[in-house]
Amino acid sequence: MTARVLIVDDIPTNVRLLEARLTAEYYDVVTATNGPQALEICNTSDVDIVLLDVMMPDMDGFEVCKRLKANPKTHHLPVLMVTALDQPSDRVRGLEVGADDFLTKPVDDMQLMARVKSLVRLKSLTDELRDRALTGQQIAIEDALRAMDQITTEGGSILIVDTDQRHAERIKGYLTPAHKVDILIQPADAVFQVTGSHYELALVSMALDDFDPLRVCSQIRTLEHTRTLPIILVADEADKPRVVRALDLGVNDFISRPVERNELAARVRTQIRRHRYGLELRQSVNNTMALAVTDDMTGLYNRRYFDRHLGVMLSKAQAQDRDMAVMLLDIDHFKAVNDGHGHDIGDAVLKEFSLRLKRNIRGVDLACRFGGEEFVVLMPDTDFRQAEAVAERVREAVAERGFEVGASRPLTVTVSVGVTLQESVDDTAETLIKRADVALYRAKREGRNRVVFDAA
Repeated sequence: MTARVLIVDDIPTNVRLLEARLTAEYYDVVTATNGPQALEICNTSDVDIVLLDVMMPDMDGFEVCKRLKANPKTHHLPVLMVTALDQPSDRVRGLEVGADDFLTKPVDDMQLMARVKSLVRLKSLTDELRDRALTGQQIAIEDALRAMDQITTEGGSILIVDTDQRHAERIKGYLTPAHKVDILIQPADAVFQVTGSHYELALVSMALDDFDPLRVCSQIRTLEHTRTLPIILVADEADKPRVVRALDLGVNDFISRPVERNELAARVRTQIRRHRYGLELRQSVNNTMALAVTDDMTGLYNRRYFDRHLGVMLSKAQAQDRDMAVMLLDIDHFKAVNDGHGHDIGDAVLKEFSLRLKRNIRGVDLACRFGGEEFVVLMPDTDFRQAEAVAERVREAVAERGFEVGASRPLTVTVSVGVTLQESVDDTAETLIKRADVALYRAKREGRNRVVFDAA
């Protein structure tokens, strides 16, 4: 995921070092050498995350962070404080002015990338929530924005998985009474523990006796209602190679031993906020006012909503030089389903298809019923590789198992997919849909049940 990172530091050497590390990972980096300059950049241009040095002349990092969080325009901008200060009182002060996370100098590369990636994901969810509210401004803007602003990070439900009871109790003590915390000392029971529960965060120790902590994480991810549950690993210095593997597998964050209570509080706060933003996104479709922009049969957004939102997101992607993909899907031989089994069975196929589609796209992707048996997915911040992975996952999820929809036997259903990417400032909503449609036609012509890309 690409993002624009603002580095704020009055020492040029520090700026160049961080800039080199982030640029190597394909982040777009802008820099500021003092607080007022940083505030001006945040207020007048698009920034996704701020790496903010604490010790600066005239206006220190605490004051800059405080002003960013007090400004409605920059309130939701994640702030990662980079500091040589390591006293608990400094972290407490950072939390009080609204910092989302901390890095201590000298900055460790793995920690830097993990923190930046985690906060960029949070910013992406925040932006998507705001954009969807703005797109439906005649329908749900006031309620959606009010709900977002009312989201807090207190009272979280947290599960600690650790075979060391004493260590787990100490972590629990750091988190209570602000949160409700359960301890599980039998990692093999993790699936049973989270089933039927409503945890908002899992803290998993890397030092589990006779059990692979990454296996615990993957098992949690296999359950439908915990697939998006944030996971933080508690790791030792020697665990770094496995932590890197875990981050690649989708674990959200890690914290190093010995665990410092204020650092833990910051990381927990970030992940719970992100989880609650995600829930708000997924539940917003249930808003009564949003019924005007949803398809009655499938529950997906309708063509009217998609057309408006595509224009908004395309303009944003072009203005910020961001990737975007559009995926057009058509159920193969759907007319034969209606003709051979009746329209009731056809409607049931559309509903089941929509469920499989929603399960296999990402939280930031927007799925709509385009008309009849045709569907469309808008994918922000998505390059070729990511779009291909999502499209293939959807295609496989449709074809891998028959549709049990009340017919005499499960129906074999496949889908053809055409995908296009936003590639220039000359692209319009109409040209994107046209290119995706051309790619879809090729998928049909070449044998169906396949994904085809089309370039400008």
